[in-house]
Amino acid sequence: MNAIRPEKVESIDEDQNADAVSEVEAGIRDFVRNDIAYLRRPAPSMVVAGTDAAVDPAAEATVNNVNSLIQRVAGTSLAEIENLISELESLRDILHAEGQRVQREISGYAQLSQAAMKSTRMIADNVAQWKRTADGLRHS
Repeated sequence: MNAIRPEKVESIDEDQNADAVSEVEAGIRDFVRNDIAYLRRPAPSMVVAGTDAAVDPAAEATVNNVNSLIQRVAGTSLAEIENLISELESLRDILHAEGQRVQREISGYAQLSQAAMKSTRMIADNVAQWKRTADGLRHS
């Protein structure tokens, strides 16, 4: 029977994740190179020696659309990150409170265990004393 070891599964998942990340990054690079890069370079007809020429309306609309898209994506991402941070802070507070509670419980069990051990020792000592007394009475 062929069993997949957890180490192999983790490395396969990591390899697949790395491949997916590389693929997305390559797609973004291609998009920037091919679809947006021309917006950074002024068109030869726009450059006039010493004057500011009017921007092509289609290029300006494309830039506005890209900026809008980036703001929407960034805004959503920032909101999600802020929500995640607040959830993590709440979780940290809960874990801290639970840690303190567990420490109190362990301390209580330790005190109870010590008291039980003392009681057991006292009982054992008394039983041993009674046994010696009983043995002494039998031999006399």
